[in-house]
Amino acid sequence: MPFTATSLPGVMIFEPAVYPDERGFFFESYNQRLFRTNQILNDFVQDNQSYSVYGVIRGLHYQREPHAQAKLVRVLQGKILDVVVDIRTGSPGFGKSYSVELSSENKKQIFIPKGFAHGFSVLSETAEISYKCDQFYNKQSEAGIVYNDPKLNIDWGIPAEKALISSKDLLLPRFDLTSTEFSFNA
Repeated sequence: MPFTATSLPGVMIFEPAVYPDERGFFFESYNQRLFRTNQILNDFVQDNQSYSVYGVIRGLHYQREPHAQAKLVRVLQGKILDVVVDIRTGSPGFGKSYSVELSSENKKQIFIPKGFAHGFSVLSETAEISYKCDQFYNKQSEAGIVYNDPKLNIDWGIPAEKALISSKDLLLPRFDLTSTEFSFNA
């Protein structure tokens, strides 16, 4: 089975079947029928791509309702530590984080439903990330949690002196000061 449930309800790891031969490899990075069969019913409407250098930490970001986004994240080049935090009140995972290494080598992807803050750190010299979203970006709906929140205590895999964080991300509030309208529906 190409999908694996994580410790956070709704967050799934997708490992596509890869077909290598002497010419290289082939795989389906997304197949709507396969995803729907595995209860991922989202219609993706926007694809984003980013490029970052070693030590960059982006996040933790999310969009507030009514523009909240589910995401399907993968790495085209390099290696990242992808991190999600459950911000759905009433969830058994509320306030907990989950991280997974995504790389161009392992070809793993992570599906992140609405109601999660998301971020990543770049573990390789450079990394190129691609992700699908099921809602269009809306600047007024931007929200987030500061990457080094003491309650979350996330290990980003980057020494503090090598971390590169945007000034905008440094101003994000702590988890306990974040208001969220997301609630868990079992």
